[in-house]
Amino acid sequence: MLIAAAWHVATREVLVLAAIGIAASTVDDCAIDLMYLTISLRRRALGITPLPAADLPAGSGWMAIVVPAWDEAAVIAPMLRSLTTRLDHTRYRVFVGVYPNDPGTLAAVMSVADPRIATVICARDGPTTKADCLNHLWRAVVAHEIDASIRFKALVFHDAEDVVDRHELRVFDHLIPGLAMVQLPVIPLVDPGSRWVSGHYLDEFAESHGKDIIVRGALGAAVPSAGVACAVDRDVLGIIAGDADSPFDPACMTEDYELGMKVAALGHRSALVRIPGFARGRTVATREHFPATFETAVRQKTRWLLGIALSGWDRIGWHGGLADHYMLLRDRKSIVAPFLTVFGYVAVAMVIADTTVGEVVPAALRFEPLVAPHSLIGMLLWTNGLALGWRLGLRASFTAATHGWREGARAIPRTVIGNAINAVAATRALQRYARIRAGLEAPAWDKTTHKFTVPVE
Repeated sequence: MLIAAAWHVATREVLVLAAIGIAASTVDDCAIDLMYLTISLRRRALGITPLPAADLPAGSGWMAIVVPAWDEAAVIAPMLRSLTTRLDHTRYRVFVGVYPNDPGTLAAVMSVADPRIATVICARDGPTTKADCLNHLWRAVVAHEIDASIRFKALVFHDAEDVVDRHELRVFDHLIPGLAMVQLPVIPLVDPGSRWVSGHYLDEFAESHGKDIIVRGALGAAVPSAGVACAVDRDVLGIIAGDADSPFDPACMTEDYELGMKVAALGHRSALVRIPGFARGRTVATREHFPATFETAVRQKTRWLLGIALSGWDRIGWHGGLADHYMLLRDRKSIVAPFLTVFGYVAVAMVIADTTVGEVVPAALRFEPLVAPHSLIGMLLWTNGLALGWRLGLRASFTAATHGWREGARAIPRTVIGNAINAVAATRALQRYARIRAGLEAPAWDKTTHKFTVPVE
């Protein structure tokens, strides 16, 4: 009986703490939702609709497409063939960064006989960091400008597994230099063999690139680069590179995220742009496969959390105005939010156990209820439940808008899988961060194995 009473008290305390923590996080998320709805309604009221990419004037600016590649022999050749046959913009050159100790990737790049593709061999054996490889590519772009007597309008960033949209360069050429950085949406491809692990990326990117980043830009905060489907004004990148001739810090693990912050710090405008390829056509975006196993997804999320929420805090600090501070706080909340979710799951499990005890131990029925009728904590729990329903429904709607109603329906139970992946990744990120701070680990390119397929259009 004493054990049952102690469990009952502990359950009540855990329930209160979980309710308060989750409510604080939920208020933030719902605020973003309301801002997005306000922005959307305003655009509809004003009749603002983007011109389809196919109707934009054909541009004449030179574009440098940079693709860092380490251990990408399986995907880099078909990716390059797809890119060079799909693009409807003729004035571009592709620079692929490879390593001297990666002959498989080098051979795969060389097998694509196209004069528009330049192979750039890094000075050191790999893997170094993606930022280091990108610095080599930047210097190769500058050297080509001198040799060919041309000036690139922008650098376009892609990875070796990207399915590049045919209209992408046309959009970049049209919007730069009016915008210093243009980010197009990233849309994960559906993996029939990994509906639940790979599938959770469908939900996260649909909501992030369909809502969160849109609000971020509308508030005037810095827009982070996703590292792919992103173009940066060549002159702005040159200012960032400076005398060191290196736009990226080789020790940085999330150079794409920091790139957006650097562009904003210079006072330039950036935006995530959603535009249809044709009238009522699909969105101009980069599509790619994401990790299909729990372990590979955790590895990728660990790197993101480590670079953005932990090391990024050290490297960037707090800059900009109120909107920037708010968005940086949201970025860094991502290291805490998974633990709040797990705490909520624990609270639910304890409530179920406590209820079971009350049914099998008659004396336990005399305990005070976990939640008193009409109490503040009761109201908070009801509010949290309603907010959870709202958030799950909204996420499902974003997924359905991009991938169809079946994936939208899966998005709701798939949240549990995503929460588990994020919780394990947050734990590992904290462990790696402690090792890095102690000098026991150096930054390295911790990449996952990639897959490349061209979806049927």
